[in-house]
Amino acid sequence: MPPRISLAAVPVGARVVIAMSGGVDSSVAAALLARAGYEVVGITLQLYDHGAATGREGACCAGRDIRDARRVADHLGIPHYVLDFEERFRTAVIEDFAATYARGRTPVPCVRCNERIKFRDLLRTARDLGAAALVTGHYVRRVEGREGPELHRAADPAKDQSYFLFRTTREQLAFCHFPLGDLRKSETRRIAAELGLPVARKAESQDICFVPDGRHERLVTRLRPEAGKAGEIRHLDGRLLGRHRGIAGYTVGQRRGLGVAVGERLYVIAIDGGRHRILVGPRAATLSAAAVLEEVNWLGREEGSAACRIEVQHRYNTPAVPAFLERRADGRARIRFLLPESGVAPGQACVFYIGSRLLGGGWIAATEGAAASAPGEVVEPV
Repeated sequence: MPPRISLAAVPVGARVVIAMSGGVDSSVAAALLARAGYEVVGITLQLYDHGAATGREGACCAGRDIRDARRVADHLGIPHYVLDFEERFRTAVIEDFAATYARGRTPVPCVRCNERIKFRDLLRTARDLGAAALVTGHYVRRVEGREGPELHRAADPAKDQSYFLFRTTREQLAFCHFPLGDLRKSETRRIAAELGLPVARKAESQDICFVPDGRHERLVTRLRPEAGKAGEIRHLDGRLLGRHRGIAGYTVGQRRGLGVAVGERLYVIAIDGGRHRILVGPRAATLSAAAVLEEVNWLGREEGSAACRIEVQHRYNTPAVPAFLERRADGRARIRFLLPESGVAPGQACVFYIGSRLLGGGWIAATEGAAASAPGEVVEPV
């Protein structure tokens, strides 16, 4: 039988808004809320011109997904609305994505979407509708702590999405709930089948929703033509190895597709957006000892000026590693890795944890180590 759920501090019968993407996760979350006795209102966001992506497997927010969300809402007997957030999404997420690549950095658009669209604009809409909570299908756990709600990793480590929610504020977390956090994906699929949801067998989203063909370079160079400007590929030792067709196609740590061969395995060490230059070198040169973070958000307790031991995750697809965290007077933070890390890329998110609890995080602004060779990316040693 599907599990019975309740939302902390939200009485049964209260109105709650569920963000419905048309996928199995948010559909199951909506179904569990409806079965628990909440007054559920489903909202799907149209985030971009989905005509080009209609029918595309593995792309979220497309026309098919809107239709699927409506089918699920009809099946559950709950009201469903589609809101046109296309202009907001274009400005806050898509243009930011392209501008970040043009600067030679590697963006994380899902973080920006959660920060600027779902947990800001959609949350505001939920309040306007008189809802007592905003609910999403994210795999993350909201735990009631002594000082208020905390954000923790999901029970299913393979599906944990806490990394993408590091920009959530304490005020937002107090209003948001995540009923799938204690479930494994296999359980979610099973519940969808048991409840006869029409999306029970739907494929999971894989691509960036606004890049349905998986080729982000086209989008970036259309919005930021300078990111498609040809430039030099140079070795760390200064040798000119060749030319590239635009920095939009490269990221720090990349090995394949460099288009140069010099008898050794080469990696992207740094990207100089101002000079349209790619710097490459051996794997040892990809290692970073430390990183400086900007736009730091503290969701957990804020640390003092002394360094403290935590774990940090500097890419979504890499495990968390031990590090020392130190706050700076200018609002930034410094991370010193216990052991050097490869592929620490400016523009990526670096998220802090103690155990399963997410304390906060920031955007990687600069690194110490190999990437210090990139103009404008030098930081003093830790």
